[in-house]
Amino acid sequence: MKIALAYSSKHGLLKEYRRRYPASVEKASAELFAEGDSAATIRAVKDAIASFGHEVHGLEADAGMEMRLKRLAPDLVFNIAEGLFGDCRESYVPMICEKLSLPYTGSGPLALGLCLHKGRCKEVLTANGIPNAAFRIFRAGERLDFSGLEFPCIVKPVAEGSSKGIFDKSVVEDERQARTRIKESFGLYEQPVILETYLPGAEYTVAMIGNGNDLEVLPIVGLDFSQLPSGARKIYSYEAKWVWDTPQAPMRIFQCPAPLSPAERGEMESLVRRTFRVLELRDWSRMDVRLDAHGKPNILEVNPIPGILPDPEENSCFPKAARAAGYAYAQIFQKVISAAKTRFPGAIHEYS
Repeated sequence: MKIALAYSSKHGLLKEYRRRYPASVEKASAELFAEGDSAATIRAVKDAIASFGHEVHGLEADAGMEMRLKRLAPDLVFNIAEGLFGDCRESYVPMICEKLSLPYTGSGPLALGLCLHKGRCKEVLTANGIPNAAFRIFRAGERLDFSGLEFPCIVKPVAEGSSKGIFDKSVVEDERQARTRIKESFGLYEQPVILETYLPGAEYTVAMIGNGNDLEVLPIVGLDFSQLPSGARKIYSYEAKWVWDTPQAPMRIFQCPAPLSPAERGEMESLVRRTFRVLELRDWSRMDVRLDAHGKPNILEVNPIPGILPDPEENSCFPKAARAAGYAYAQIFQKVISAAKTRFPGAIHEYS
């Protein structure tokens, strides 16, 4: 098949930022571009897809994306593009694909926008009886009312991924700390803030490939917060993901398969399958799950465009779970392509 790989590179996101804020590009922090893929990751994904005989064309998901897709006319678009601005930025590629009647991998525009906006996502989960932490959304200029919330809580920007805006200091013990962190988040990210009750239990992340009855839940990854620096909060913060964990001193924070009983694993698998169905996700996803004070699993985050770093020494959970299931890195992408093909019967033509 002729496959277009749609991506957001770190360099491409920097160019996007420069176009919008040309005067302040020198002040832009690396955190802003955390969701962009490196050149090495993009190259590894292209090579992985090509290893199954596909003709692969890499396309930066920027303003010229639609025109380039029209010219290329691929049989399939493999979407890993995250974008930079707006709470519908992850919906950009699938919206173009639907406009051009091009088959593509992964979830649709509505599901991607819903999952990126933590508040809207939690509202849908709550309405469908899927457990998640109590929360409240705050917008700049509104009165900060904390009634009904139990502290400690955690402060997050409402529409970011890759642990952006979730720092060690984001866990707050009282209203005074909450006000300080919420105002900081307003200033840094220029978007609403979500305040969630802090769940004190163990944390896991669960990867899935497929659709419907063929949805495969991969071995569950557990997080060992004892590997964090002394005194650090037991969360997978921006510091834990991007600062403390380095190639020179990697943290052995993940364990896969996680040490779970069959009953615990079954309960968690049931939860993520229900969530996948309720949010109408497609082809693949990774979900973060955390236990509450009673040991019951709650959905923490939903990642319909999961990270896929190729180096086994890097803490990328989807490839880690796939390896534990016996899949090589390249097989991840072929399995996602196979899942997508079942959704477009007759529309995807084999290319040789």
